[in-house]
Amino acid sequence: QVQLVESGGGLVQAGGSLRLSCAASGRTFSSYAMGWFRQAPGKEREFVAAIRWSGGSTYYADSVKGRFTISRDNAKNVVYLQMNSLKPEDTAVYYCAGSTVFGATIPQRYNYWGQGTQVTVSS
Repeated sequence: QVQLVESGGGLVQAGGSLRLSCAASGRTFSSYAMGWFRQAPGKEREFVAAIRWSGGSTYYADSVKGRFTISRDNAKNVVYLQMNSLKPEDTAVYYCAGSTVFGATIPQRYNYWGQGTQVTVSS
């Protein structure tokens, strides 16, 4: 079992930065690929980024490539999402999730989810 808790969301102006954290509990955290998703009001949950269990490989949605960076610290059981050059369209609730498959881009492939953290980007 893996439990996930996100933090670091907030209100930021367009062009600004935020770093989200996802703290995991459970001894098998390092066995899972981790991902970040987001969901805006009235929209489906969409894939943002993923990282392999070892941290050696990452994968991004085209909409965030070059602006967001996913990383993990298995010693601390934490996954990060560094978000730079934020845009109003990045506004959403951001979720971290754990999967046995690296690079999965659909929510159904993820086994564990956090409760989400709100990110609001003002123009």
